[in-house]
This record gives sequence, structure tokens and C-alpha cells, in this order.
Amino acid sequence: MKKLGYILLLAFLTTVAGKAQEIEWVTLEKALELQKQSPKKIIMDVYTNWCGPCKMLDKRTFHNQDVVDYISQNYYAVKFNAEGNSTVNYKGKTYTNPNYKEELANRRNSPHDFTRYLRVSAYPTVVYFDEKGDPITGISGYMVPQQIELYLRLFGEDKYKQMKSQEDFNTYYKAFVPQFENN
Repeated sequence: MKKLGYILLLAFLTTVAGKAQEIEWVTLEKALELQKQSPKKIIMDVYTNWCGPCKMLDKRTFHNQDVVDYISQNYYAVKFNAEGNSTVNYKGKTYTNPNYKEELANRRNSPHDFTRYLRVSAYPTVVYFDEKGDPITGISGYMVPQQIELYLRLFGEDKYKQMKSQEDFNTYYKAFVPQFENN
């Protein structure tokens, strides 16, 4: 009986320890509210329901433990459906998708007005915001953990502020040594 108890305890601990922590996704409004209490940058995953690379980014990159840990410590994370029908309140203005069609919910739909505001035209795009909630830039395309790490650190550690030219970025890019695992 005692042996069975140890086996059950071991199985429970293995299950708990083996379960990866996940990114806590919030709305943009909630992230902006959180910034007032504890300033951090915001990372926004701009996706669509029909986008294959968006699903890969979510499944493979945003579930990688190194990515999860870094984002959780340094950013508020927001998921935004670029063609969805949500209402976004940002900087005193309300953004909607007036041409949204419910029957196209899982296919190409009309771009959301906030997507247009962010000037996002490809999916997925990861948009970075500073501690005041102002957009820094968006990076389009699927990225594996080591590729997104370059940008997470570039913006998260304010290294982008020292860059004055494309050559400065190229130097950073060439010297960058990833620490994240690509699993």
C-alpha cells in the first residue's frame, strides 16, 4: 500500500513538473491597464483564423518554454485577430471591423480597423509596444524560438534605441547568439 502511494505521488509530481507553463494572453485594454501598475512592454500576436503560419507560431513558438518564460517576465502578451469582430479601445479611440462577415469567420474576412491602424498587411505579425503603449514596430512572418528571441531581446532590453541605421541592426543581427532551444 505504501509503495502504491509513492508511485501515485511520483506520477503526480512528474505530471505537474512536465506540464509547460503557458503565456498568459490578455486583451490590449487589460495590458494597457497592467502597464499603469507595473510598466512592461507589450507583445501582440496579430493573427487570423485561416492562417497556417499563425497556427504554427502559436503551437511551436509560443509554447516553447524559453519563449514562454521570457515573454512572461518581460512583456504583457496580447493576441489580436486581425480580421475578427472585437472592439478595441486604444488611446481614446474605438476600433471595430464594420465589414466583418460572420459567415467568413474561418476564412479570409475584412481587416479590422485596428489592423489598419497598426499597418499590418501580412500574417502572422508580432507587434511590439513600449511601456507607454505606443507601437514600436511589427515583425511579419513565422519565426522559430531562436528567431523570435532576437526581437524579444532587441525590444525587451531596449537595444533598438541604440540603433541609428540598418548597418547597426545588421551588426546586432550578426553578433546575436541565441540562447533559446528550438524545440
